[in-house]
Amino acid sequence: MSIDITVDTSWTGPLSDPGVFSTEMRKLADDAVWEVGQQALAEVHRLLDLSIKHPTPYYETQIRMERVQSDVSVNDRGVVYGPWLEGQSSRNKTTRFKGYSSFRRAAQRVEGQVKILTDHVVELHVRRMGG
Repeated sequence: MSIDITVDTSWTGPLSDPGVFSTEMRKLADDAVWEVGQQALAEVHRLLDLSIKHPTPYYETQIRMERVQSDVSVNDRGVVYGPWLEGQSSRNKTTRFKGYSSFRRAAQRVEGQVKILTDHVVELHVRRMGG
């Protein structure tokens, strides 16, 4: 996923200082990525709740969001049967169960919501920077 931001740099104020600008933009990007990750995590859980007929708590408790450098990752901590539940295991090709595709579907859904999810983050940082 990517976030495109257009900035008019012809104005003056705190953002005219390159050091302040890059620091604030880094904070804005980090907060925006975190917001999108939170929604992705919630969406994976929502989709699993809709799909799994007889849930056991273990798998869902392993799903987490973690920061990976400047990005976030929503994952299942490498649970051995995770690829099978997602539909990415070789076993899915030989059985009737084709997987829930919860992570894939969540990513697709959240990708379409990035602007809506990050608009308030951008507004908050612009206000903080005196805009």
